[in-house]
Amino acid sequence: MDLATLEQLNTARSARTPVIVVTDIASGGARLVREADVAGDPLAEALAPRFRSAKSGMVTTGSGAEVLLTVHLPPPRLIVIGAVHISQALAPMARVAGFDMTIVDPRTGFASRERFPDVAMVAEWPDAALPELGLDPFTALAALTHDPKIDDEAIVAALKAGCFYVGALGSRKTHGKRLERLRALGVEDAQLTRIHAPIGLPIDAQSPAEIAVSVLADVIRALRSRDVAGADPAV
Repeated sequence: MDLATLEQLNTARSARTPVIVVTDIASGGARLVREADVAGDPLAEALAPRFRSAKSGMVTTGSGAEVLLTVHLPPPRLIVIGAVHISQALAPMARVAGFDMTIVDPRTGFASRERFPDVAMVAEWPDAALPELGLDPFTALAALTHDPKIDDEAIVAALKAGCFYVGALGSRKTHGKRLERLRALGVEDAQLTRIHAPIGLPIDAQSPAEIAVSVLADVIRALRSRDVAGADPAV
């Protein structure tokens, strides 16, 4: 890889920008493709699935040339609003699955080191904590407090930031009331449809641990089926 391409790669990684380095095996020449530019690339059909799966590998171009696609995606993050029992079960699972998890909860009685010894925590209100954390398209947000004063602003921030997953705890009736509040805050219906609620895959989860499993599975599914800019939707 030449110095210019390496500098582009380092810049992209620092900015949490998803890119793929395309290396021609015969010549050794390399170029960098940003996810936002996939639609106009001659290898778009091969690149889009790689951006979803994060798997590097060899492909053969239409002209018969062999190229190596090396995928560089930002590490996925999971921001959990609420230091609750579900969060306690979710934390070790998320770590094993490769997610950098942070809990945000202004209630210091809940967000304590005794309850979460190995998890990054921010004991502040979401409107103060989330700008510092820097939400982006490779961040998932799960709102679990059941308290509109804490959850609602976090959901709005996640939708504005284009987080790949925005989920909220609560029944369909509870979510219906939530949608009314969010509309009053100026959130458009097209954005509201992005909220996963009731949160998690429908596996009839009962305990906090089972709900945590359903949430993490839903987050992973959203990550691996997310839209790639300018490419056909994932099947």
